[in-house]
Amino acid sequence: MDAHPQAFDACLKEALAQTREWVPRWLDKLHATLKEKELSARHSNDKQSLVEARTALDTHRDLMASRFIEALADAVGNALPGTDVQPRVAKTVSFDELELMGDDQVQETVELARVQQVVSMTVDHEIVELTARLCTTLGMQVVNVEANPLRADVVVGALMKTLKGLNLAPAVRSRWLQTGAIPLGNELQGLYTRLSAMLDRQGIEAAGYAVIQSPDARPGGGDSTLGRRTNAPQEEALGTETLLTLDHLHQLLVGNLEQPDDESQRHPGTLGTSNAMVRTLASEVVSLMLKQISTDERLLRPLREMLQDMKPALLQVARTDPRFFADRENPARRLLDAITEHSLAYTHEQDRGYATFSRHVRGIIDALQKPGADLADRFPGLLQNFNRSQTEAMAPEQVQARGLAVKTLVRVEQRNLLAERVAAEFRSRNDFNRAPGVVRRFLTGPWAQVVAQARLEVSNATGLNTSEVPSMRYTDILPDLLWSSQLALASLNRPRLVKIIPGVLRTLRDGLDSIDYPREQTEAFFQTLMGLHEAAYKTQRAEPLQDAQPSVQGEFDVEPWMQPAEARDTGFMDDAFPESHPETHPSFVDTQPMQRDWVQLKAELAAQPVSDLSVGTWVDMWQEGQAVRCQITWASPHGTLFLFSGANGRSLSMTRRGLDRLIEQDKLRVVADHGVVNEALDEVTRQAWLNSIKTDGI
Repeated sequence: MDAHPQAFDACLKEALAQTREWVPRWLDKLHATLKEKELSARHSNDKQSLVEARTALDTHRDLMASRFIEALADAVGNALPGTDVQPRVAKTVSFDELELMGDDQVQETVELARVQQVVSMTVDHEIVELTARLCTTLGMQVVNVEANPLRADVVVGALMKTLKGLNLAPAVRSRWLQTGAIPLGNELQGLYTRLSAMLDRQGIEAAGYAVIQSPDARPGGGDSTLGRRTNAPQEEALGTETLLTLDHLHQLLVGNLEQPDDESQRHPGTLGTSNAMVRTLASEVVSLMLKQISTDERLLRPLREMLQDMKPALLQVARTDPRFFADRENPARRLLDAITEHSLAYTHEQDRGYATFSRHVRGIIDALQKPGADLADRFPGLLQNFNRSQTEAMAPEQVQARGLAVKTLVRVEQRNLLAERVAAEFRSRNDFNRAPGVVRRFLTGPWAQVVAQARLEVSNATGLNTSEVPSMRYTDILPDLLWSSQLALASLNRPRLVKIIPGVLRTLRDGLDSIDYPREQTEAFFQTLMGLHEAAYKTQRAEPLQDAQPSVQGEFDVEPWMQPAEARDTGFMDDAFPESHPETHPSFVDTQPMQRDWVQLKAELAAQPVSDLSVGTWVDMWQEGQAVRCQITWASPHGTLFLFSGANGRSLSMTRRGLDRLIEQDKLRVVADHGVVNEALDEVTRQAWLNSIKTDGI
């Protein structure tokens, strides 16, 4: 589909021009509505707050209009497709974020959510039409909501930014937002209608909406439930409780709801634990958390059912320690985290180790269900036993293999990072750029690995300075190698050429053998080099010859190189998924010049989004048409290499670029990058957020 950038730019220009008309009109409507409410208010407190809101609007009206228009222009510019600073108004707030927020931030979050909901409902039809046409102007065949920089959340975000800059009293700001939400939606409704009509007159048709593939559709025909959460609406999954609001949950987390009562006065160490409000809210959080876990289809059904049997014990803990679920070090929270974490390893009840794991979980629940006043004291011992059982479940040879893999990957990263510095040393030589491209690529590829390996071995063994070790012979041949590869120079001094060739070739062979570099990978290089030497020997000219223009090509690998033995020890993914990775060894065959400078290309690659997966993340990788559940158990210090471990004990490694490649090809999907309990608590927070929007006040 052809793009129409002129129509897109004209639409945005017209939208910003119209803000100078509808923003003052919206403020007039806000003022009139406040006046009407003031006249009809029955209670003096309501009337007084409305008077204050209207008076403040009279005072700030002109400043409000100018700043809102300015903020809208900035917000729309930042939200343009392709910009690096596109604003993202969060649809909700996470559990961890809520605990760190102040009361004003919580109130602002709720106010923002309410305004966005009202405005979005008002402009629902009009924004769909405008977005579809704007996507067409950008050459998109399928609608992308984020491509519309005029969407409602951008406008509401600009409004909130403007209000924060006016230093208003929270009560005044709340009145303006509550009263002005519907008029704002009406103004945007009209704006979107006019802009859509404008694009329609220019012949811009609406792009289509994509049909979202259901989670059951998996490449390769793997298990359809792998990595899948429930499709049921979350509001239904969590119930319709309205007691838990965002403010109440926040106050519970920071401890502001606790009040001393008769029992706490008799027992100072139990301040607030008998407070009915605290106990009720804590119990509701636990209930909602477990209900969310019960719908999480990443866990096998029998495990989800067993976890629900923990509810009585967790509710009892909540009565004595209302915020245990927010304390990651609390034994009860840690036990729940550990069980759900290990549960992600199994995708079928027939998986190896599942039966033993299931028995351990059942034993924990049975122990928690026994009556007694020592319930809280049982969790530390149960946690310790569970962790020990998981460690013992791994065979000794698997533990050794994993340790060897980690040690090997550390060495690989060290060598590759040093090889990059060695390659930079080579490039800084005055005679480097005059050499043919095939020689330059060899030096900054495998030969940099040879020098780096030699320096590491001697440094680790003796601690000597690298300038004093025998490995310097690998760099001592550089002048002869670079000189002999230049036909114009080497042909002028045949005796020197004959003298140095045997030593250069012998040193090159020895160096490559020292790192077990496959000879077949460098055979083309040696043939080319010997061809250059032969041509120089046979050429006799009085005047120096001009060497052929060196080819321009990347001179070093973009991802770490491994020795064959290292690849075997780490289960390198080139062996597991050869179709997913091109050859990682450098190519030394002379090729046509690249269309773009290598430095520019490398910068573009660095700017592309890359994987940002942390240790502990569970993923599904597709191998031979089946999904294999693995966990990232180790990442190298510089983030260039990753080690994965499966429930079957097998370890696999890959480079960062290899990981990105699998993600791009949809052969690797993240199952869980946060703990199951963390995500359940985030969903509890979202439910509290929704409850807050539904209420008139908190």
